[in-house]
This record gives sequence, structure tokens and C-alpha cells, in this order.
Amino acid sequence: MANGITYGISFPFVDSFTGRYLDVTNTTEAETRADLVHLLLTRKGSRYFLPDFGTRLYEYIFEPLDGPTFSDIESEIQDTIRTYMPNLQITNISVEPASAGLEDKGYTVNQYGEREFSVPNISQLEHTAKIKIDYRITDSAFESSDFVIINI
Repeated sequence: MANGITYGISFPFVDSFTGRYLDVTNTTEAETRADLVHLLLTRKGSRYFLPDFGTRLYEYIFEPLDGPTFSDIESEIQDTIRTYMPNLQITNISVEPASAGLEDKGYTVNQYGEREFSVPNISQLEHTAKIKIDYRITDSAFESSDFVIINI
């Protein structure tokens, strides 16, 4: 611990090795990161007195991995962070399929001489989106930057 100062409970929750029930954050950067992950992974409408807290990222789980979906995910994240974490400056949000670059798409010819579109090993590939959020923490005196990667 930095001089015995703690800022909050770390997220995701882990057991503490120092006699507390849960592990705590020791720096403002770690607390901001925990708050960001907590905000992004909270389903909107699940908090009683803050029904707008959180995101709708879970609604995009079975959506197609295409440009409009990625654009909706990006705007959802930006709007939520702008509302609940105004001290964060988003520098970049990239949304892409988690298996991007792993697919070997192509046409094959079957035994009857017909062309078929196939993706080899499609059952083994992930069908999730990888979201990388680069951000900068802007306080009055100090500035730091970090990133978070979330798969949905």
C-alpha cells in the first residue's frame, strides 16, 4: 500500500491478502481503471437508484460483427463515459472481431464441381467482439494514460 492509503474496492473482485475481505486499490490510476471496468460491465437498468448507470453492451452479444454494430458499441461507450466519468478523456476506441485475421475465407470446389464458400475451422473460432479503449486520466496536476480490453 502507498502510505496506507486506499481508494476503493478493486474490480473484478478478488480476495485480499492483507486481512480485508476484498482487495482494494492503492493508486488513483488503479481506482479509475476499476471504476471504468465496473461502469462498462454493469447492465444499464440494474442499479435501483441509478437506472441509467452502466452500458447496453450485453445487448450486442448476438448481433452481427459488422460496421453498424461496432459504431453503436463505440457510441454507447463514449456516451456512458462522458456522463459518469468526465475526468476520462477517450483517445481511441477500437472494436473488431476477436478472431480478426484468423479466418481463412475462400471458395472451395466440392466433389460435384460446384463452388462453395467456406471458412475452415469456423466452429473453433470465437464469435465475439474485442473492444480496446485507450484513455487518459486528466486531473488538475497529473496526467496518465492506460487502456482496457473487453470481449463481448
